Amino acid sequence: MTDGHDVSARSAEAHAGAAPQHAPKDSGAQRRGKRANVWRQLPLLLLLIVVWVLLWDTISWLSIIGGIVLAVLVVRVFHLPAVELGGRVNLPRLVWFLVRQAAQMFGASLQVAWQAFDWRSTPRNAIIAVPLHTTSDLILTWTGQAVSLIPGSIIVEADREEGRLYLHTLNTATPEALEKVRRGVLDTEEAIVLALGSPEEVRIVRAERAARRAAGSGRGAGKDA
Repeated sequence: MTDGHDVSARSAEAHAGAAPQHAPKDSGAQRRGKRANVWRQLPLLLLLIVVWVLLWDTISWLSIIGGIVLAVLVVRVFHLPAVELGGRVNLPRLVWFLVRQAAQMFGASLQVAWQAFDWRSTPRNAIIAVPLHTTSDLILTWTGQAVSLIPGSIIVEADREEGRLYLHTLNTATPEALEKVRRGVLDTEEAIVLALGSPEEVRIVRAERAARRAAGSGRGAGKDA
């Protein structure tokens, strides 16, 4: 009986002595997580510093130090969700997006100008909701900005939690016109993701594009039959 109690006591002591060994691992993981978070936030901090220096319109130690202090205060005081950067840039896709954006802006400018001088018809406007395929705050913001730059459409609300954009658009008198606007917003999101999105976001939009093409092929085969 005594030996059994001794074995149990030694076993309990061994477990008690081994338990604290997990604490350094957890603290080490936390430190690594904090360092990774600092590196993720570093580009945004640098951007805030650059904006502050540009606002002062002069490059001096006072403006740079003031920008650093302001950037740290903004990040620490305003507890906003961490912005996850994709960490990749596809240069050919980025050039294609910029060319596509410029062409859309030029074409939409001509359409809006024509509507302004066309007294024979009164264009019908609409506010529509477009659910995006990704949930990234950056992709949501970039897509909204790109869409708002196109004449005839402007973002009136962005639902971050649902990943949804609400935009006011001109000349949407038919369901086909509404669907064309929605498709245009999603194509803009897709172009941005392929240029600047994370690998996971790229997989999402490519899978959606493949599903859309498969659905189109199925409808075409049904019509032929």
